[in-house]
Amino acid sequence: MAGDYDYKDYIQLFMIWLISTIIVRAIFNRKKNKSHNKPPSPLSLPIIGHLHLLAPIPHQALHKLSIRYGPIMHIKLGSVPCVVASTPESAKEFLKTHESSFSNRPRNLAVDYLTYGSQDFSFAPYGPYWKFMKKICMSELLGGDTLNQLLPLRRQETERFLGLLLKRGMAGEAVDVGGELLKLSNNVISRMIMSKTHMEDDGEAEEVRKLVQDTAELTGKFNASDFIWFLKNWDLQGFRKRVEEIRNRFDSMMERVIKEHQGERMKRKKEGEDGEIKDLLDILLDIHEDDNSEIRLTKENIKAFILDIFIAGTDTSALTIEWGLAELINHPQVMERARQEIKTVVGNNRIVEESDIVNLPYLQAIVKETLRIHPTGPMTVRESSEDCTIWGYEIPAKTQLFVNIWAIGRDPNYWENPLEFKPERFLVEEESGKRQLDVRGQHLHMIPFGSGRRGCPGTSLALQVVQANLGAMVQCFEWKVSGGGSEIVDMEEKPGLTLSRACPLICVPLPRLSPFPSM
Repeated sequence: MAGDYDYKDYIQLFMIWLISTIIVRAIFNRKKNKSHNKPPSPLSLPIIGHLHLLAPIPHQALHKLSIRYGPIMHIKLGSVPCVVASTPESAKEFLKTHESSFSNRPRNLAVDYLTYGSQDFSFAPYGPYWKFMKKICMSELLGGDTLNQLLPLRRQETERFLGLLLKRGMAGEAVDVGGELLKLSNNVISRMIMSKTHMEDDGEAEEVRKLVQDTAELTGKFNASDFIWFLKNWDLQGFRKRVEEIRNRFDSMMERVIKEHQGERMKRKKEGEDGEIKDLLDILLDIHEDDNSEIRLTKENIKAFILDIFIAGTDTSALTIEWGLAELINHPQVMERARQEIKTVVGNNRIVEESDIVNLPYLQAIVKETLRIHPTGPMTVRESSEDCTIWGYEIPAKTQLFVNIWAIGRDPNYWENPLEFKPERFLVEEESGKRQLDVRGQHLHMIPFGSGRRGCPGTSLALQVVQANLGAMVQCFEWKVSGGGSEIVDMEEKPGLTLSRACPLICVPLPRLSPFPSM
């Protein structure tokens, strides 16, 4: 019995301490806030701040709040101060005018551990290492020459994908379009990184897909320890254990792959075949082994960077193609116009390829419109490295910035009928001095790949993969919606780090060309 009373006493003391601490911090923060001119903010709750306002889908919830509180608003996620930008004008202030103050990304438990302490590229602090990796990305890893050299690998995977659709379509079988697109994009990235062939036969492709899926799921989930200050050293949700398990799996796989690559590289050098086409891992190992390199990459740098490429290049490309096809099924007149353009430029005897895209402006417009309405990364996140003043509001250092890409693509001041799927808007040349309708974030009216220094270096690759494969799917197949008794595809979104569909896109791909074209 005495032990029970001791236990209750400890609980009471803990609650007294907790409540007292919350009251003191609330009084302190209130006084502190009065001395600063902060952006408008909704009413917050003790401990959790505004976390309760972000359900069920954060980017949608923040968009609704911005309509009431303005294009720049202040929120607290637990004890973490944040500022939200929801319009092109406000995004420009953070990502362009004050870009030097918002060039870092916030760190959390999952990302920090999975990237070996932010030794990757995406989450590395802005500084000499990040600048070096950005230069390597643009000039070597994801530059035009490398992408052209690895084009045959991407073409082979497209051919394999279309062959699977043809087989299923001729049998009248339905296909989980999103699932097959995920396999396609994962195989493309895997082969570009590691030159693996026939990965689907040896189970390694499935291992990679599972790792990517688990990593994306974990990094997109809310971890109380990252946001509530007194839980910082606690692991109430078991995140640390899951993160360690995923990192160990990834590390084991990469150690095996790197060892195989190093063996193959030594063999090629001995046999005088060192001039063969290099995959991305070869390029990274060249830098790792170069004593004269500006920065000598460690194995941890290489592993973390490869994880970046898998996460950034797998899910996003697959989702964009899936959203694009769903919109085309719901807008058959747009689908038919795209087919006529492809028939005129490419014909029916061969499959549309990446080199054809430059001559297919309507197909390009379809992808741009898809990215406007369904940006696969609905929000981009930065962190301020210093105090700054924006529109008269004081933004302290260590404030997290959320730029609502999803909301910006729907801004009625920039887009006429913003909820309407209308690719034609990208074909209209606007008057000189007005916005240019690009997707690379130069003018902040549409930023599906981010903007500025920390914009996505893989934009060119993503656009090539998405446009070529969506074009081939439109050219070669009629898409019959399976199940549900309706030909209209549901366009609801699902919560998550990336913009996934709430309902899988299940279709029967009916071949529309005979004989079936080849690449």
